[in-house]
Amino acid sequence: MLIASLIALVPVLLLILGVSAIFSAGETSMTAASRGRMHQLERDGDKAAKRVNKLLTNQEKMIGAILLLQNVLNIGASAIATISIDRAIPGPWGAAISTAFMTVMVLVFAEVLPKTLAIMKPDDVARFLSRPVSWTVFIFGPIINAVQWFVRAVLRLFGVRMSMEVDVLAAHEEIRGAVEYHHDEGAVQSEDRNMFRGVLDLAELDVSQIMVHRKSIDMIDADLPTERIIDIALGFSHTRVPLYKDNTENIIGILHARDLMAAVIRAKGDIKSVDVMAIVREPWFIPDTTNLKDQLAEFRRKKAHFALVVDEYGALQGLVTLEDILEEIVGEIDDEHDAVLTALRRQSDGSIHVDGDLAIRDLNRAMDWELPDEDAVTIAGLVIHEARTIPEPGQTFIFYGRKFQILRRQRNQITAIKISPV
Repeated sequence: MLIASLIALVPVLLLILGVSAIFSAGETSMTAASRGRMHQLERDGDKAAKRVNKLLTNQEKMIGAILLLQNVLNIGASAIATISIDRAIPGPWGAAISTAFMTVMVLVFAEVLPKTLAIMKPDDVARFLSRPVSWTVFIFGPIINAVQWFVRAVLRLFGVRMSMEVDVLAAHEEIRGAVEYHHDEGAVQSEDRNMFRGVLDLAELDVSQIMVHRKSIDMIDADLPTERIIDIALGFSHTRVPLYKDNTENIIGILHARDLMAAVIRAKGDIKSVDVMAIVREPWFIPDTTNLKDQLAEFRRKKAHFALVVDEYGALQGLVTLEDILEEIVGEIDDEHDAVLTALRRQSDGSIHVDGDLAIRDLNRAMDWELPDEDAVTIAGLVIHEARTIPEPGQTFIFYGRKFQILRRQRNQITAIKISPV
C-alpha cells in the first residue's frame, strides 16, 4: 500500500519539484553570473543579458520572489506527500516517512542537483532562465516589497536602519577580489595583477606616498651665473628642474630643458644674454593629502606633468610627476637617461640588500610580497615603525615572516637593510 502510494505520488512530485528546481537554478545562476560579461552582452544587443542586468539591479527583490515561489512549491509538495502517505500509514510513522521522503526529494532534486548544474555555467543558465525569473519577480514583486518594508520596520525597532537599496558589495572590492582569486588560481600573472591593483589603489593613495622627497629633489640656485645654471640643468636626467632663491624652501619657478634650449638658440650661442628668469614656468603647489586619482585628473586637465607637494603649513615636502602616478599602475618606466635601479640587490644566500629609502610598494612589486604600506612609505620607515625606535647598525628585527638587519645608518637615517627569510 505504501509503495503504491509513493509510486502514484512520483509524477506529481517530480512536476512540482521540477519547477522548484528550475527557479533554484535561476537563483544560483543569477547571483553567480559575471556582471561584466552580462553588461558587455547587453551592449552587443543580447536581450537575455539585458533581462539579467535588470534583475540584478534589485537582487534582494529577485531572490525574495524566487524563494517565495520555491517555498510555496516545496511546502505544497510536502503537504501532498503527507496526505497521501498518511492514508496508507496513519499516525506518527506516516508523518516520519513523509518527512524523510520529502527531505531527500527536495534536497536532491530541488536544491543540490539544479544548483550544481547552474554553477557550472552560470552565465548561460542565467540568460536561459531570465524570462521565467522576470515573470516571477513581476508576479510576486508587490508581496516582496511589502515583506521588505515590514522587515525594515521591525529592524528599526532595534535601532537598525536600512535604505531600500543596499549595496552589499562595493564594485572596487568585487573587482579586487576577482583579480586576487584568478591570480591565486594562476589565470592572472603577477604583472597584470599589479596593474589592476595600481588602478584600484589610485583613489586610496596620497601623493605623499609616492612623491620624491625634498631631500632627493635636484634643484638649482637661481642666483648662479647663467652658464652655470645651463650646465647644471643639462647634467640632470630629467627635463624639469625647480629653481630656488635664498633657500631650498623658496621655489620661484620651474626650468624646462626645452625652453632653455630654445632660449639658447634664439641667443645664437651667446649664453650670457639668456634671461633664465624670463623662461621659467610658474610652480604648481598641491597639498600632500591629494589622492592619486584626483591628481591624475588634474594633470590631464592642466596638461601638466610636474607638481610640488607641500604640507598644511606650506612647507615643501617633495615633488610628484605624471610619470610617478603612471608607474603606480604599470611599474617602473625607464628610458635611456634613467640610472639603473640599484636600490634592491639580490644575494647568493637568498637574502636581499635594499636601500632604506626604497618604497615598500616597489619592493612588494619586485618580490611579489605583501608588506604593509599603511603606516610607512619606505622600508626604513617600516622598520622604524615596527621597532618603535631608530635602530643601530647590526640590530635585527623579525616581523611579517622576515628578518630585517640594519646594515648602514647615517645620522638618523637608515640607508641599507638586509632582508632574509626567517
